[in-house]
Amino acid sequence: MIALPLAEIAEILHGELRLHAPHTAETVVDGTVDTDSREMTTGSIFVAKPGEVTDGHNFVGAAAEAGAVLAIVERPVDVAVTQIVVADAVAALADLAREVVARVRAAGALKIVGITGSNGKTTTKNFLARILSEEGETVAPVRSYNNEVGAPLTMLRVTPTTRFLVSEFGAAGAGSIARLAGLVTPDVSVVLMVGLAHAGGFGGIEATAKAKSELVSAARTDGTAVLNIDDPRVWAMRSLAEERGMNVVGFGQHPDAEVRADRIEVAANGTSAVIQADGEEIPLRLQVLGAHHVHNALAAIAAARVLGVPVTHSISRLETVEIAERWRMQPMGSDRVRIINDAYNASPDSMAAALRTLAQIVAPGERTVAVLGAMSELGETAGEEHDRIGLLAVRLNIQRIVVVGPEARRLYLAAVGEGSWDGEAVHLLDQDAAFEYLKGELRDGDRVLVKSSNSAGLRHLGDRLGESFS
Repeated sequence: MIALPLAEIAEILHGELRLHAPHTAETVVDGTVDTDSREMTTGSIFVAKPGEVTDGHNFVGAAAEAGAVLAIVERPVDVAVTQIVVADAVAALADLAREVVARVRAAGALKIVGITGSNGKTTTKNFLARILSEEGETVAPVRSYNNEVGAPLTMLRVTPTTRFLVSEFGAAGAGSIARLAGLVTPDVSVVLMVGLAHAGGFGGIEATAKAKSELVSAARTDGTAVLNIDDPRVWAMRSLAEERGMNVVGFGQHPDAEVRADRIEVAANGTSAVIQADGEEIPLRLQVLGAHHVHNALAAIAAARVLGVPVTHSISRLETVEIAERWRMQPMGSDRVRIINDAYNASPDSMAAALRTLAQIVAPGERTVAVLGAMSELGETAGEEHDRIGLLAVRLNIQRIVVVGPEARRLYLAAVGEGSWDGEAVHLLDQDAAFEYLKGELRDGDRVLVKSSNSAGLRHLGDRLGESFS
């Protein structure tokens, strides 16, 4: 974080400063800010966030012992550390992030990119951070820090020399993206797609589209909206952007896209395409598996292009990225049995994309195996969407379908009903049962996809299988 006196921080947070020796109101702090006491180092700032399971106030002492010099709390704690007492710790975190980013932006050349979409946010964020990091100091979220806590924590990592801030915005409900993006008013707003991920929490896909459009509404009016021209709901946001006076850049496979991909091919060792932009055709060879990641790459290339990075430079940097993120199309195992662990999250769109990738990467004599768990947060569409994925797996000729967990049973029933197979699809109640089954079932030449929502936890099963067949 930038250096600020304690009294000034208290004023920003509208809080009560309770000093502890040797601090005075003029003492300057500039350490990292976090809600996890285990992440504290000398000079850090600890935010005691109340939680459903644990209360951060119980860890103020541990934070101080680890080096924290300031605790932001909702009630005074009997610990020998300077504290600022606020009404709402999460709101205070947002207030601090807003002020810090505003000061850095006003003093230097900071440019801010906001990214949202039902799928692909984290991969696109990682791609864009890889491109921009060679242009100047770049701050981007770790993992999927895209909510009311993670997004401000990322923002607070900016320093006076930061040139680019890449923010990822998830939508917990209507208005959440507007609140988070409103903290920083992005110069570039990237909207990837509108799908059924979390649609149950929004009341349908049209409500989801409206929520994603909040990023465009929260951006600078002299900024640029980078929109997926292949997604009609996203491309419709261009009207909102133009009404606000923003520039619009389209990316995708549509002939009218300013940054376009053509001739996409997926193989076991990566994904290739030809990128067309500014009158040039440039080959792209990603080490990351999946045609859907070409679209993520297009979004990153288009955003970087708005910021002045030549397309050729972006492509050469993207080709060095080995995995999108842990548990996202992550190759594991060995050439003998290849495991693709893509179980960090799942929606109907990402599940379908992963299954299509699995079907595309097998060579003659190899077998496709899909280990599938439940997709969460789909609301009343959950049954229908699990049916659809079960049918798709059969129609793609996935040769062995292993469904894990009671929540995913309907996917299994749909696969069996469509395929009328004898043993090609199995349903197992938990990860341990699935692991034991797969240890005996997998054989040389198998290509195995592990895919589920985070809540189903199959990413850990993927890790176990990767270790067993490495």
